[in-house]
Amino acid sequence: MPKNVPHPGEPKRPATPRPAAAPAPVASDASPDVSKAQTGFAGLGSLRDALKVQTRQREQQRVAVQAARVEAAADSDLFRREIGQIAPLKQPPRAQPRRSSPVPLPLQTQRDEQAVLHEAISDEFDPEAFLDTDDTLYYHRPGISEEVVKKLRRGTWIVQAQLDLHGMRREEAREALQAFIREAGKRGLRCVRVIHGKGLGSAGKEPVLKGKVRAWLVQKEEVIAFCQARPHDGGAGAVLVLLQPHGAGHAHHHPHAG
Repeated sequence: MPKNVPHPGEPKRPATPRPAAAPAPVASDASPDVSKAQTGFAGLGSLRDALKVQTRQREQQRVAVQAARVEAAADSDLFRREIGQIAPLKQPPRAQPRRSSPVPLPLQTQRDEQAVLHEAISDEFDPEAFLDTDDTLYYHRPGISEEVVKKLRRGTWIVQAQLDLHGMRREEAREALQAFIREAGKRGLRCVRVIHGKGLGSAGKEPVLKGKVRAWLVQKEEVIAFCQARPHDGGAGAVLVLLQPHGAGHAHHHPHAG
C-alpha cells in the first residue's frame, strides 16, 4: 500500500487548516518628514485654542471685578446719602492715670526700735546694790514689795515665754536678751524665763552669763522683779522674770495658784 494513504477501514481525519499568510505592508506614499510636519501643526492648533480660552477667562474675571467695584461704590454713595452729614462725638479729655504711690516706710519707727535694741546697757553695772545677798539673788524694783518676789518664786505666774542663751557669746546674748524682753513687753506677757546656764561647759566651770544676765535685767525698765528659777524650771541655770503690766487693749494673763 502506498505511504501516506489511509487504510480503507480507518476513519477520515479532518484536514488541518493552514495559517493565513500575513498581509503585505501597505506602502505609504508619505515620507517621514511630511508626517512630523502634520503632527507639529496639530499641536500648534491645540495651543492656540488653549490661549484663547485663558484670554476669555481673564477677561471675564476682569469684568466681574470691575462690576463688583462699581456696585460697592454705588452702595457706599447710597449709604452716605441716606445718613446725611455727620459730626464726630465730643469726648471728654482723658485723665492721665496716676502712678501708685510707694508704700511709706516707717523709718522713724525703725530707727526708734533700732535705738532700743542697741540701747546702752553696761556690762560693768554692779547689781549687788539691788540684789539680795543669798544664793537665790532675787531683785524687785523700788515700790514693788518682796511679796511679789515670793509669789514669783512659788510659781504664781505662768511662764509664757523663754529665751535660751546657751552657746551665745556675751555680745550676742545681750542683743538677744534686749530683743526678747522688748518683744515680751509689746505682747503684754507678764512672766518669762531666761536660761543662762550653770557654766558647767565654760572655762573654770564659772557661770559667765549668770551675772551678766542679772545685771542686764536690772537695767531694763520693763523688768519689775526676777528671781532664780525653781529646780524643775532650771534652778541655778535660769531666772524667772516678772514684767510690768501692759496697758489696756493688750492681752491679760491671769496668775494661777502654784
